[in-house]
Amino acid sequence: MKDSRTGPLAWFAGHHVASNLLMIFILISGALSLLSMKIEVFPELDTDMVTVSVPYRGASPAEVEEGVCIRVEEAIASVEGIKRIRAVASEGIGTVLAELEEDADDRKVLDDIKSAVDRIVTFPVETEKPVVAEGDTRRRVITVVVSGEASEKTLKVLAERIRDELTALPEVSQAEVAGIRSYEISIEVSEEALRRYGLSFRQVADAVRGASLDLPGGSVKTDGGEILLRTKGQKYRGEEFEDIVVITHGDGTRVRLADVATVVDAFEDTDTASRFDGKPAALVMVFRIGDEGALQVADAVKSYIERIEPSLPAGVTMSTWDDDSIILRQRIGLLLRNARIGL
Repeated sequence: MKDSRTGPLAWFAGHHVASNLLMIFILISGALSLLSMKIEVFPELDTDMVTVSVPYRGASPAEVEEGVCIRVEEAIASVEGIKRIRAVASEGIGTVLAELEEDADDRKVLDDIKSAVDRIVTFPVETEKPVVAEGDTRRRVITVVVSGEASEKTLKVLAERIRDELTALPEVSQAEVAGIRSYEISIEVSEEALRRYGLSFRQVADAVRGASLDLPGGSVKTDGGEILLRTKGQKYRGEEFEDIVVITHGDGTRVRLADVATVVDAFEDTDTASRFDGKPAALVMVFRIGDEGALQVADAVKSYIERIEPSLPAGVTMSTWDDDSIILRQRIGLLLRNARIGL
């Protein structure tokens, strides 16, 4: 009797070689797709955000708001495709965040915002060139813990060195130090010394403020191009502050800050502290951005730890904590086990 069954299934049932070839093709395609697939613990979220950052060195938050944030907001308010505008005025920098409409052309809006910001000619002289960029969502992948019976300064210096060396790796773009206090230089002025030298507290404050500041000085156009001028006077260490000249007398004698005050190079007086296994610690949080893979970032960090740990000071150790790659590998393992069962 002639088989009257028709259709793709009937055809493959009668052609076993073709069925096997199709199955092999599907398996190979799936394997190749798995290798090229972006793997992450949580799905990527599209932020649809454009940020405008304008450094304004030496300015207070109020000055930044008035001189930078308000002017950027006014300039980009008429750009089509912007849903909401938010500004953050911090000491020394102003940041304006523009949230885009869901159906907006991100590239066009970005270009329009750049053009609008470039047309602003009323920024204060002390501001630097604005930076306009798309807001990339960063995700923490792994945390490196530096711990041991060492001073807070030793742990912070080590953590900062580790951060810099990690970000120098091709697999790592962003890392930051956390869990430890920020540096702070306190200047304790002696009233007796002020009276002895005939100075006021305001004179000392003005001298410190004027001697520790980076300021742009404009530009000079030459035949070879434009030369940017900048005064670099920002001080970072206690010894540098001690050498600040408060006043110079007519006979040439100078009164330095160290003559009228005690400069303490220490840390902020906050409640921030970190401990790991009962020992003082500093954290280095490692992030991934864009198309970077969590597994590649975590593996690069672990390889770095294995390489650098023998050179650490005695009593100081490095560990990993809150490692997202562990969860990711567990999920991949579960997926592969289920795939084997299905096959």
